[in-house]
Amino acid sequence: MEPLASLTARFPRPGRVDWIGLRPARKATMQSVPRIDILDHGLAGDHARPGKRAVTLIQAEHLPVIAALAGLSQVSPETLRRNLVISGLNLSATRNRILTTGTARLRITGPCAPCSRMETALGPGGYNAMRGHGGWCAEVLTPGPLAIGAMLTVEA
Repeated sequence: MEPLASLTARFPRPGRVDWIGLRPARKATMQSVPRIDILDHGLAGDHARPGKRAVTLIQAEHLPVIAALAGLSQVSPETLRRNLVISGLNLSATRNRILTTGTARLRITGPCAPCSRMETALGPGGYNAMRGHGGWCAEVLTPGPLAIGAMLTVEA
């Protein structure tokens, strides 16, 4: 039997950045951008605070789940107000691990719980539709550029 530590350290493939969004100010409309610089405190032009919540990520595969649970045909990344949409990598399995893309490095610090504004954005029950699917927060370990299509790998 293989040790659990070996199983949890293995990922079948890298993830991919599918979307990048900025929140220029609190409650401001999200802005989609094709590329961005990750700075020590978070994404350039984003209002997030430095530290454990500097960058927010959500699983691309969860967008249809959130839409279904909210009774919608689809949900756009802008609606959910996360910085990065990542596909192909189970973000839940990366908690406390380091994601690398080019020279940039992020540490996944914990879940990004939905806020009460999801009731307005997704309709009644929107908050509960996002529970368990709200995404993840990360701190910046090493700044660097990031673009849509970039691969994310998990450091060993």
